[in-house]
Amino acid sequence: MSGGLLEARDEAERAELIEQGRLLFCRPCQFFFAAQRLDQLPEPRLPEVAFCGRSNVGKSSLVNALTGQNSLARVSSTPGRTKQLNFFDLGGRLTLVDMPGYGYAQASKSVKEDWQGLMFEFLRGRPVLRRVVLLLDARIETKESDRAAMKLLNEAAVNFQIVLTKADSAKPYWLKQRQEEAAALVKQHTAAHPLVITTSSETGLGIPELRAELTALAEPA
Repeated sequence: MSGGLLEARDEAERAELIEQGRLLFCRPCQFFFAAQRLDQLPEPRLPEVAFCGRSNVGKSSLVNALTGQNSLARVSSTPGRTKQLNFFDLGGRLTLVDMPGYGYAQASKSVKEDWQGLMFEFLRGRPVLRRVVLLLDARIETKESDRAAMKLLNEAAVNFQIVLTKADSAKPYWLKQRQEEAAALVKQHTAAHPLVITTSSETGLGIPELRAELTALAEPA
């Protein structure tokens, strides 16, 4: 059985997809490579899923929640600290790529330009990249840097999926607005995946669904 949750024909198939996701993300996930320049990238092998978002959006926490490994991706107390692409092997079936955060106000102009160049060239030229998980903070409005990232992904013709983070810290009325806004943003970008997933690394909300979506992109078991 393959395909994401949108392709599930009934609740039984949906439950099976979520179980497949649980089984994959129970497998060992290990860091194996870091690259600061395009000429340092590892040879393409497994399907890749990249995680990107603004600094402090909760990217590392989400990767840790997905894999059940609290220290797999470093959660830095200093926003904008990560400046490289970090590659993780998930059970020999999928590679997770932790990308540097964008939009950090105190980053120098040269750092911002370097990040944009690295991101665009990586996304445009990586043949095994199956999807970018674009994280938006559920507690705050969509920033101009988020919109710029979507534009970049759309221009690079890279399939991306919006995932709202930190939903446990958002008021219900605000969370509903953010979900509606995300759905509207999806319709504005041809490269956007139609399913928006709302998550919380603290409560586990949306984690099984996101696992199921990413498992559909992995090498068959």
